[in-house]
Amino acid sequence: MTALVLDAQTGISGDMTVAALLDLGASREKLLSVLKSLPDQQFEITISRVKKNALDACDFKVTLKNGAPDNDHDMNYLFGQKHEHHHEEDHGHEIAHDHHHHHHEHRHLHDIFAIIDQTVATPHAKSIAKKIFTIVAQAEAKAHGVAVEEVHFHEVGALDSIVDILSVAVLIDDLNVDQVIVTALGEGYGEIRCQHGILPIPVPAVSHIAEAHALTFTRIDCRGEFVTPTGAAIVAALKTADKLPQQYKIICSGLGAGKRAYERASLLRASLIESAEQNPHLDEVVQMSTNIDDSTAEMLGFTLEKLYQAGALEAWFSPVFMKKNRPAYILSVLCKPERQEALENIIFANTTSIGIRYRTWQRRILSRKMMTVSTPYGEISVKACEVPDETGVFHTRYYPEYDSVKALALEKHVDLATLYRLAQNAAENA
Repeated sequence: MTALVLDAQTGISGDMTVAALLDLGASREKLLSVLKSLPDQQFEITISRVKKNALDACDFKVTLKNGAPDNDHDMNYLFGQKHEHHHEEDHGHEIAHDHHHHHHEHRHLHDIFAIIDQTVATPHAKSIAKKIFTIVAQAEAKAHGVAVEEVHFHEVGALDSIVDILSVAVLIDDLNVDQVIVTALGEGYGEIRCQHGILPIPVPAVSHIAEAHALTFTRIDCRGEFVTPTGAAIVAALKTADKLPQQYKIICSGLGAGKRAYERASLLRASLIESAEQNPHLDEVVQMSTNIDDSTAEMLGFTLEKLYQAGALEAWFSPVFMKKNRPAYILSVLCKPERQEALENIIFANTTSIGIRYRTWQRRILSRKMMTVSTPYGEISVKACEVPDETGVFHTRYYPEYDSVKALALEKHVDLATLYRLAQNAAENA
């Protein structure tokens, strides 16, 4: 099983992630072709080599051509001294609720989704980019006390975030890994200036993402913001595990440079590793169960949606009869051990449950990869699984991804069964 390890001990941001993945060997050609297809071309990118702590690293820089000043790396501005501009501090902090001195339209989440959809990125890459943006928007909505639909990304400052997040999605899709492992996020301390004034570190959006997605921090003894909202959202969207295997081989690695000149250099290391354990396909999951006899159907349905959004692997209801002959349901949830507490809190907050029992299971999971196939109606994401027959010989079985099939079915007014069949045939012939 091949895994991508993002070593964020000295922080993570959007541009650092893009740089580290490029340095690792993800396709620069695919990235450039997708960025060329963005409808708004008011930016240019520079990919270069820089020295950080005498280490050679890759640097990915987005320069906006739409008149936006770049205060992201102006240390006087970031640390709160007076400055003539009041501009977005960082990729991900660009959600605006005040009047900027550039008069441009605002972009809401659905506008950004429409921009992503217009590119030539694969359906899988588009879904990764949308997931990251959704996590940022949810955190900013909570920070500002507004609905997700009301959060607006300022057009001048949102473009660099679109470029960063779409770039990460394209490169992750290109690497096609089974797992993404992030052990902990290194974060500094103090305060930082952004468009909304002086904020404590970690900034509220990062705190909300960490809380919603059970991210682990480790403290860096250095004044400054090392984890940006975009960086935290990338980890929340991609992370499948937070522990390295006991034994593994490093296939290749890359270094992405942060831009800010802190006392401690911010570098993100990305590595592709191969597990050397006896059975890398053995996995540990927690199964939680609770009996519920006095919640409404609406409460139960809502809870199930929340559980899936927060990282449940599976969740289901089983009808039962309880004491006093009451019809009731058992709510069962399968999750990774690190998601257990967050999912328990969702159950307690949204149902009448007052107790949850749990046990840990070992499971064997088959190796799988995502691929994109072309049909006469458009592209569809397909999961390719290595399945053993009764003699232990492996062959590939293809499962079209429901969300990808559904989106194309709605767009092209074609029935699901036809698209499933076309995707299956395309995958088998690929």
